Amino acid sequence: MTQPARQLRLGAYMSGSAVQGDSWRHPDTDTDADSQFARYRHYAQELERGCFDALFFFDNLFMSTDPVALAHSPGAPRWDPVVLLAGLAGATKHIGLVASVSTTYSEPYNVARAFASLDHLSGGRAGWNLVTSTGGGENFNRDDHVDHALRYERANEFYDVVTGLWDSHADDAFPRNKTTGQWADPSRIRTLDHRGKHFRVRGPLSAPRPVQGWPVIAQAGSSEAGRELAARAGELLYTAAQDIEDARAFYADVKTRALRYGRRPEHIVILPGVSPIVGRTQAEAQEIYDSLLAHRDPAVVLHALANYASLGIDLGSLPLDAKVPLPEHVPETNSHKSRQKLLVDWIRREQPTVRELYTRFTAGGHRVLVGTPESIADDFQHWFETGAADGFNIMFPSAPAGITSFVDLVVPELQRRGLFRTRYEGRTLRENLGVPVVPNRHFAARPTSPASSPATPPQPENQQSLQTQPALTTAAIA
Repeated sequence: MTQPARQLRLGAYMSGSAVQGDSWRHPDTDTDADSQFARYRHYAQELERGCFDALFFFDNLFMSTDPVALAHSPGAPRWDPVVLLAGLAGATKHIGLVASVSTTYSEPYNVARAFASLDHLSGGRAGWNLVTSTGGGENFNRDDHVDHALRYERANEFYDVVTGLWDSHADDAFPRNKTTGQWADPSRIRTLDHRGKHFRVRGPLSAPRPVQGWPVIAQAGSSEAGRELAARAGELLYTAAQDIEDARAFYADVKTRALRYGRRPEHIVILPGVSPIVGRTQAEAQEIYDSLLAHRDPAVVLHALANYASLGIDLGSLPLDAKVPLPEHVPETNSHKSRQKLLVDWIRREQPTVRELYTRFTAGGHRVLVGTPESIADDFQHWFETGAADGFNIMFPSAPAGITSFVDLVVPELQRRGLFRTRYEGRTLRENLGVPVVPNRHFAARPTSPASSPATPPQPENQQSLQTQPALTTAAIA
């Protein structure tokens, strides 16, 4: 049988705050989505019209008190992403629903329960972005922020506990038999009894096992510790890359590391972030971008970029035509290590002016593309076909206009080239991503029992835990 052609994946990045992109003052940009659910319902339905794989919500557990950011940047207030996605589950039918929930300032039992519930509420479309917090200790009984290495140590154990709880009972553990009076089958339920360095959790989980076995595990770390966690646990990886060679190196590195955990590299979907400004002609695209830039405050955006990447310089106070004065030794950050490295490496290599930095990156440090549907599709196709990406996480420059223009112009061009779906392949996020259902590590399915999962799981490739199966050969990457 002929294998279907590999197709790229598209995710949509959103923040949960009132606006998307950096130009909140633009007349076409919504500024009340943090309090108007109808805005996000419309965005999600537009993305579903464009056959996007997933809608992803970034989150923070703190609100900036920096006077410049507080006064001029719409980073807060924002929705709790799991609550928002619960609402969107009823407003959509196909698109995946992925939320960032921190392993640094959360508890595994609550997270396991919330995502199991979201997976059932959405019919198997939930995803958990397994992340460590970049700040917020002051809101969780601390005077400081947990150290980077300790955050990832805790994240690995957190992952073990959450996935263990999802496997704490079989899919058929609750027969609910009115005739016999049996509600549950104790032989199909087990306690977790986890006792580790950071957590003690007995279990079992007081929620049904997720529809997908496990919700899709997303991950967004690109530091050394982040790559190792991504290789071990991640299925949908969000990353940042300005240079295609750097993207190829990351892609090959993570998928090679995954072999050590007995994982198949093709079951890891890597989506670099990109902010596309699309017009029917190049001149129209540039005009749209110029209008967005005209409604941005350069000092505020540059201040945010420098703070986000911990560059240690006040970019906002510099003339736009000045060279970026990067110090020889940039202080090590306890926050976004990978984003700091990306920006520092690019600045040292390109020796840009402040204006060039400002127009090439979003405030979060992602790549900006200004072009026609054809030129943007050319870029996507080149990265996709040369081992730099499995698709892209789209960071819309505005909403709703930026979303609608991408869906109306770029998606049809990708479909015309046979690079992107014209309809959803299945009903769960795993089915649409081509990532297999996770079978229960403790309970085999009973052939004669009605299954509550959407389909019979494939043969297990692994349980994505420290108890791995024998490693695959490096040929599996090809």
